[in-house]
Amino acid sequence: MRARKAVVPAAGLGTRFLPATKAQPKEMLPLLDKPAIQYVIEEAAGAGLDDVLLITGRGKRALEDHFDHAIELERQLAAAGQEDLLAAVQAVNRLCHLHYVRQGQPLGLGHAVGCAARHVGDEAFAVLLGDDLIGEEEGLLQRMVDLCEASERSVLAVMEFPDEDLGKYGVVAGESDPDEPDVVHVHDMVEKPGKANAPSNLGIIGRYVLTPDIFGHIDRTKPGRGGEIQLTDAMKVQAQEEPIRAVRFDGLRYDIGNKMDYLRATVELAAQRSDLGPEFREFLTDFVKNLPDSGPSDDPDGGGAR
Repeated sequence: MRARKAVVPAAGLGTRFLPATKAQPKEMLPLLDKPAIQYVIEEAAGAGLDDVLLITGRGKRALEDHFDHAIELERQLAAAGQEDLLAAVQAVNRLCHLHYVRQGQPLGLGHAVGCAARHVGDEAFAVLLGDDLIGEEEGLLQRMVDLCEASERSVLAVMEFPDEDLGKYGVVAGESDPDEPDVVHVHDMVEKPGKANAPSNLGIIGRYVLTPDIFGHIDRTKPGRGGEIQLTDAMKVQAQEEPIRAVRFDGLRYDIGNKMDYLRATVELAAQRSDLGPEFREFLTDFVKNLPDSGPSDDPDGGGAR
């Protein structure tokens, strides 16, 4: 039951970042010198998931090109003696074994995961949502893979959210494991319930390790609002048959589908870099010190979750 494969849904349109995503996939928006999707693939590979299936759609060819060999570029870098850049480019091609399948219609996350059934087969697998970036040193995915193998149940990642955010996430109902304080035995979940109807303050974030019976539940899940098949609905049935597991996570996370968190990720990643950090932190200190007072933000997205 140990997961060896990962599925990364990447067929969304990225409307929250228009017009930047009009002609490029949202997953290719850069965070410093790497596109967002590369951080997700590196996380999967770092957890021992060296077989990754990207669920793509129309206009996503740039994803395949990024993880493919760029022969002419590599030759030019080699001829110019730019060995560091050459190594960085070639490392992208060697992260893992990448595969691609198209989600023909935008019918929801459950439908996207269902597109992976033939590739995954009869074994556990991870799902990583590209909008959620997890800190490189957190070890969340590895913890989830281990727990799925030990419990033989699907595993979710959850975080505590303030009341005002409980209408943005699926929220779980369950009890803490008496022996493992970071584990919750989940018997139900509610999609975006809001404060009044939330069974807890634990919201689901974009990391899952699923047992293969999820595909049968997805096949039997009826479309909901907007004609979409929700992964939460399929997992809800799993949880009601026998409690599944959730790992409480309180580490570093960026919801980069949110503009404010995208900015935070860019700034914090740059500040932590050994080659950029010292000079960049000095710039930030001077910038903030000389920043005039400003009024309230008119950003419609508001703040993000970390």
